[in-house]
Amino acid sequence: MTTQLLTSELTNLIQESKRKHNDLRQAAEKSLEELKSIRGANEAQIAAELAQRVNFVNPFVVACGTKNAKFTGIAIVCLQRLVMASALPRSKLSPVLEALREATTSGLDVQLKILQALPTLLQNYSADIKGDLLVTALNICFVLQTSKNGIVNNTSAATLQQLVVSVFDKVVAEDRLSSKTGYVGDAPTQDGHVQLHSAALDAHRVFNDICLMTENQRPEYLRFTGLPQTFGLELIESVLTNHASIFSSHPEQAHVLRTRVMPFLTSALSGKTNFATTVRLVRILYTLLRRHLTILPNEGGEALEILTKLLDQDTAIWRRALCMEVFRGIFADPGLLRKIFLLYDNKDEDRDILKGLMGTFVRVSTEKPAVIGLGHQSTIPIANPYANLGTSTDQAMLEASGVTGIISGSVGEGYNTGISSQWSTIRVPCIDQLDKTDPPPIPESYIYALTLSCITSLSEGLAKFILPLTVPTDRGSRKRGTKLSDTGRESPAPIPEDGTEPSKATLERTASSDLLTRSGSFKRNPVPVNPLVLKDHPLYQEVRICAQIVDECWPAILATCSTFLFAALDSEYYHGLVRAFQKFAHVAGLLQLNTPRDAFLTTLGKAAVPPNVFTACLNAGSSKGAPATPTVEAPSSLLGNARGLLSVDNLVTPVGAAGERQRQASADASVVSQTLNTRNLLCLRALLNLGIALGPTLSSSWSIILETLQQADFVLFSTGKVAGKTPMANKGSDQKADSEANSLLANFSTEIRAVETAASRLFESTVDFPNESFVEVVSAVCSLLGRHTEPACEPASQPQSPASQSLTPPTPQGLRTSSGQHRKMLSVSTVSTTGLNQEDQFALAKLGDVAIINIERLLTYPPEVSGWTPLVSELIWTLSGASMSAQVRTRAADILVRLVLDAANTASSFSDELRGKVQLRLLEAFRNALLPLQMSNRQSSVASYSTDVDIHKVILEGLKSMLDNCGETLISGWDIAFEIINSIFLEKRFADDGSKTAESQSTRLMTRSGRLIRSSFNSLQLICSDFLSSLPNSCFLILVDTLYKFCSQDDDLNIALTTVTFFWVLSDFLSGKNKHKSLPITDGLVGGTDDSDLVEKAADPQNASSDAALWMLLLLRLTTVTTDDRLELRNSATHTLLRIFDAYGDRLSPEGWSVCIKSVIFRLMTSIEDKLQSVSGREVNEKERNEWHDTAVVVLNGISGLLANYLDVLTVHPTFNSYWQQLLGHFATLLDFQVLEINTATFKSLGQILSQSQNGAKQNFNKTTIDLAWDLWSRGIPIAKNADGAKVADNQNCLLAYVAALRDVYRLIQADLTVDRISRMLTLMTQAMQQATPGAFFVDIDYTTPLQSKILDVLKMLRTDLPGAPSALISEASQFISLAFENDTMSSQRSTQKRTYVAMSKASMLILEALVVAHASDPGIYSDGAFLAALSALSKPIVLKYQFPTLTKTTQPWKVATTSALSILEATLHHLRNLDISRSTVQDIWQTIVSIANGITNADCNVPPERINLVLDQNFDIASFTKLRELIIPSLGADLVPEKTRKLFAESLFRMSIIHAPAPAESDLIYGNNAEGLTSLYKPRPGRTVDPTPTLREKMAYVCLEELFALVSTHDEAAAPSITIQPPTPGFPSLGTPSSTNAPSEPPHQLHVRLARTVAPYLILRAALTLRSYIADQPLRGRMPQPLSQRKELSRILNSLVTLQSESEAIPDMANVESETRKHLLRLYPLIVDAVKVAGRSGDEDVGNSLGKALEVVGGELGV
Repeated sequence: MTTQLLTSELTNLIQESKRKHNDLRQAAEKSLEELKSIRGANEAQIAAELAQRVNFVNPFVVACGTKNAKFTGIAIVCLQRLVMASALPRSKLSPVLEALREATTSGLDVQLKILQALPTLLQNYSADIKGDLLVTALNICFVLQTSKNGIVNNTSAATLQQLVVSVFDKVVAEDRLSSKTGYVGDAPTQDGHVQLHSAALDAHRVFNDICLMTENQRPEYLRFTGLPQTFGLELIESVLTNHASIFSSHPEQAHVLRTRVMPFLTSALSGKTNFATTVRLVRILYTLLRRHLTILPNEGGEALEILTKLLDQDTAIWRRALCMEVFRGIFADPGLLRKIFLLYDNKDEDRDILKGLMGTFVRVSTEKPAVIGLGHQSTIPIANPYANLGTSTDQAMLEASGVTGIISGSVGEGYNTGISSQWSTIRVPCIDQLDKTDPPPIPESYIYALTLSCITSLSEGLAKFILPLTVPTDRGSRKRGTKLSDTGRESPAPIPEDGTEPSKATLERTASSDLLTRSGSFKRNPVPVNPLVLKDHPLYQEVRICAQIVDECWPAILATCSTFLFAALDSEYYHGLVRAFQKFAHVAGLLQLNTPRDAFLTTLGKAAVPPNVFTACLNAGSSKGAPATPTVEAPSSLLGNARGLLSVDNLVTPVGAAGERQRQASADASVVSQTLNTRNLLCLRALLNLGIALGPTLSSSWSIILETLQQADFVLFSTGKVAGKTPMANKGSDQKADSEANSLLANFSTEIRAVETAASRLFESTVDFPNESFVEVVSAVCSLLGRHTEPACEPASQPQSPASQSLTPPTPQGLRTSSGQHRKMLSVSTVSTTGLNQEDQFALAKLGDVAIINIERLLTYPPEVSGWTPLVSELIWTLSGASMSAQVRTRAADILVRLVLDAANTASSFSDELRGKVQLRLLEAFRNALLPLQMSNRQSSVASYSTDVDIHKVILEGLKSMLDNCGETLISGWDIAFEIINSIFLEKRFADDGSKTAESQSTRLMTRSGRLIRSSFNSLQLICSDFLSSLPNSCFLILVDTLYKFCSQDDDLNIALTTVTFFWVLSDFLSGKNKHKSLPITDGLVGGTDDSDLVEKAADPQNASSDAALWMLLLLRLTTVTTDDRLELRNSATHTLLRIFDAYGDRLSPEGWSVCIKSVIFRLMTSIEDKLQSVSGREVNEKERNEWHDTAVVVLNGISGLLANYLDVLTVHPTFNSYWQQLLGHFATLLDFQVLEINTATFKSLGQILSQSQNGAKQNFNKTTIDLAWDLWSRGIPIAKNADGAKVADNQNCLLAYVAALRDVYRLIQADLTVDRISRMLTLMTQAMQQATPGAFFVDIDYTTPLQSKILDVLKMLRTDLPGAPSALISEASQFISLAFENDTMSSQRSTQKRTYVAMSKASMLILEALVVAHASDPGIYSDGAFLAALSALSKPIVLKYQFPTLTKTTQPWKVATTSALSILEATLHHLRNLDISRSTVQDIWQTIVSIANGITNADCNVPPERINLVLDQNFDIASFTKLRELIIPSLGADLVPEKTRKLFAESLFRMSIIHAPAPAESDLIYGNNAEGLTSLYKPRPGRTVDPTPTLREKMAYVCLEELFALVSTHDEAAAPSITIQPPTPGFPSLGTPSSTNAPSEPPHQLHVRLARTVAPYLILRAALTLRSYIADQPLRGRMPQPLSQRKELSRILNSLVTLQSESEAIPDMANVESETRKHLLRLYPLIVDAVKVAGRSGDEDVGNSLGKALEVVGGELGV
């Protein structure tokens, strides 16, 4: 590309120069020929070849000299390409530069190409361009820099800057060679001249000339003047910035800085320079201070003083802003700041640069309080929409232009209030605005924002340097300070940089403040190392400087920070300020500078809980006003002012009229809130984080943090955690400010959680403290309690100015030192009770938290060393202090209990020896807590006594919890535990006769309060349930005594009852200790009546009978309880006593049983009988009598169970019969009291004992024993006396027990059973059933009652193989059946809910059926009337049917009776002929059978009951009647059967065969009241138009109708029914068998004739009724057909009449008419004739045909 370009350009140059400039053309032609002659393969080779051809560049040099624009343009392009390719011959550099200089007058393109070529030329030919050549190159840029064209001007300036920097680049490269030869010149330095190499000499000359030209002086080497000052300053800055190291290594350059640059800068800044110049001056000065302060110590100090002076005294805001921006950069460099302090403040010279600057910050921060919105508390800045910045802007412009004498105006009223990132910053800092000639608009609050930035940077620098050094490290890691680890003891939690609050997720990952968890110490040297003690550390001097900075500057820093802390700041600035506070305090604490640390902590605490807010909350519940705040005169000195600003009152006191207006505006804008806001909580969180970081080093300063936290807790409690809104700076309206205020308000709850988390972490951090530090924490927490009277609220005082500037300045008044005592801001005279309670509650809660967190420390170390003693003593003093409120005392007790429980759980993992000591200490803490409450001389009121009881209860519950959690690991202290349990009891003496002598007074056991019993008993219950095996032997006697005390107390019956059960538990435990041994109980063991022998034997563990003695002692104590007046207690004691016997029964020998029964059992029964006798009188309260009845029941039940279980053992003893007789005697005596419950228990006991007799043969259980039992049972059913007018008691259970006992008695006597005994049993069973009272909750309709079931089981159980036994059982069952159908029973069923016996009757039917069928061949059941009684009982429900009032859900009684009756008849009818039975008995039996048959066909359907299915019932009756007819026909026609019985049967068939209700006129015919008889049938009756409905049992009616025809029809023996009836079916009785005594048998035909003769009149009457109805009613209908049902009935009767061949002997003959089988038609002939007439008139052809057939039959009989 280079060859082509050169060839093309040379060709153009030749063409353009043909007419003129021959020399140019010739030179160009030669160069073109040389170019063509080159045969390079690549660009590099071509460039190297051209560099060897000296004359190749001649045409380009000549062309530049022609001043021709075209030639110059071509030449410059080619030269630029040759420079870039390094193709210029080095000998031609000077001509080329001259050519370029001459071309500077050409056009814009040429000038720009020249500027592009120069940097490359210096770069490619750096070794050759020096001296004059360098000057020439720089002059070219200088010349072009004067161009009026902006592009050329700016480009040349940049190129010149680049060339100057490249000159210094050559120096850097030259210095690398480190050659000590080749010096070309010298230069002056502070110590004389120094030899320089060429590059260094060029650099020195160039930089010196630039400085001279910037000062408007003539340069020494450069051939140019008139350099713009601003451009010169930019060149200087560029060199200083890019090559700072050269000025440090080259003294000649440093000399230039010292003699030229710094004097110029200081003089210029002292004058009135414009903005553009000042910006550049300040930038150079800032660069020198940052990078060259070491080589310019004096000059740097002067510069810093000038900047400080400008900041403090200059009125131009932009100049002050520039100064502050410089300071911001300095403060952002911690190393530079330490260097400044080391160079100036740390020396003896009176040149305190840094301290002076900090004092200036103090003055600056307070000069315009209205601008920053200074007030009583931190507020939110407010933007003024009408703010006019024009005034300040114009003023700045005048000042920037250098016009002097202008008086600046005051701050306008239209300003924004406060410091906010919205208006307190500028987008581009003033020091970076190089392109501006006029100062930009600068906000009034910009200076204060920069001040805050400086403070923040200072804190950041100190913290980042000091914190890593506080971590203990190995010496090997300290070899180089720069490699120290950045990790250390956790620093205060940083507040988010963006101003936002912690997220919820972050908070949830932190330990909750409400639930503290104990974490083990990591044991990584929790006390941070004080870097000041690391004298061997490489950075020790730096650390010492930091300490001096903090120690000497903290008053001013604190004053500045405090000012802004009460100003109007947005969230970003406020968070940064709090971070600065936090880090200053952290650094001071790590360096153990206690005074500044406490000062910062105190101020931060006041910001967290403003005194006015705290005082307002205190006074909210008090009528007294707060004491007035004393006024303090402010000192006038600088540091004195700084220290004086430590007082909040002075911090918020604006000066001047504007300040007064601001104060008024702030007061009007927002009323002081009486609650905390989000910013207060932010400060509180910062304070807590400081406590976390500095905890082990705080010593007694813990009180600052803890009291602040206590006050915050009180304020939040007083306000109900209501969020306080951060106030506005003034009344102005600012949407963004409102939004920020609302955001802070919304974050209040989040900040609350953050504070709670920080507080939790604060106390958790104590786990890593050494013991000494931890004890200090405990002392600080204890001091929060109101144990000692505190003085009035601490007055706010002014700190005094220090007398000297030493490492440890005097302590300001009002701030505590490390050895001082911090005083609480609490005035007892102005605090309400609620406030005191809340503060004490807080202190107690934190004391408990600290204890729980450090529980392992408290237990591992001795009590005095670990802090256990002061901690527990404080809690005990608080809970027992009568002057304390109830809430505080109770809370102290709760915390003590929680501490002991947690300690007990922790100690469970210790070794046995250590665990025993700890457990003893814990139980002693409980006991010691109760001792003050038990003092007899304790002064207490009613309220304090109630609180004492509550605290006592808490301690007792704590003991229970401790036993519950750690009882299995409890080694020592059981006696103390029992002492605590028994602390609720006290003994009091009462005079029996009114005397006061001790001998006449009785001691009574009482409880301190009924509320304590349950809590104390819970521990006893736990011991008895789970920890008996852990008790030492000495405690068992204490346990028995304690159990007796709890049983004897009268306050809580339930506890007394439960305690009784523990007697059994203890007995069981004693039994378990001697599983394989029997108890040696003898008469000698019991001894006399005194218990002292037993106590002595039980207390001696070496005595072999100690367990037996303890067991007997236990029984004696329990026996005493059985005489208690309380029913439940004595019953429970009795039950437990017997249960203990039962448990030890296997361990007792027969002799032991003899002793126990004699000493306990019978004595107990005798005492019960005596007591029953004593309460049987009328004068005794009924309730008391009933209670003793219940006790008797308990005793009977217990004794029976006991004797039944051990009957085998008892019967072995020879005296068993004697015991048995005495026992039954006691039973009889108890029965004589006629008490229902006692009767029940007596027979249950009898049955229970007898039931055990079946388990194998008993040695002494003989017939005498059994007869005694039978005599007791058979004496009669148990009877209970009822009080006058009392309701009859339910004796169901009693009778059940009575019947149940019979089963056991019967089992024993059944082998010797007699009929008399059976009769006695049945009689008593009947009496029991009849005497049973109806139960309130049982209906015996579908199911039998338990008593009925038992009685029926007895019927089934009794033997029937004895003569007379079946009859007795059948009679009894019949009686049971009849009970439900007796008139009085049914009437009671309709009216009341008494017993119905329905279910029992149904069940008895089945039993009766089984009995009769089984004994059908027994003549005894017939002769003695049992069979008749059975049929009579069954006939009752059959006859009643639907008239029975009770409806069952199962099969109805009449159906069951029908089925049973048919089964019985089927089994017994044939025996009536075979057995010798009296005639009257047989007739009664047939009478009953007919009643059953009539009951089957009959049913009262007028009002059918609900849930009755008539169709199914009708079908059932038809089937039953059909079966019964087969059984009784034709036997019913026997001569033995009375005619009236057959007539009753026929009449029933007749009436049941009527389908339609007859007319009223025919009632006399049907029911036999007509004197004319059947002759009246032929008389017509009046017709009726009402068609009667057919009967509901129509099907049954037709069956009865057919039965009438069947009974009248002829009976031919040859035409007998086709069914085969086999014996014993009685359908056809065997001929020749006597049917009764002295009665011959009758042929079947005779039986049928007799039946037909009885039935024939009813059949003729039945047919006549239908014909009469047709004759009377049909004419009224006219041609209308007869109703279907009537037509069906008429047709059925006519057809049956025609087909019927009646028995000839059944119907008497008519005169003059002879007929055998058609006499019935002849009798009905008149009616048939009338019916034919009616049928003819009405056109009824079908009826007419049927009647015609009948007439034909009649005619045949008449011979027609």
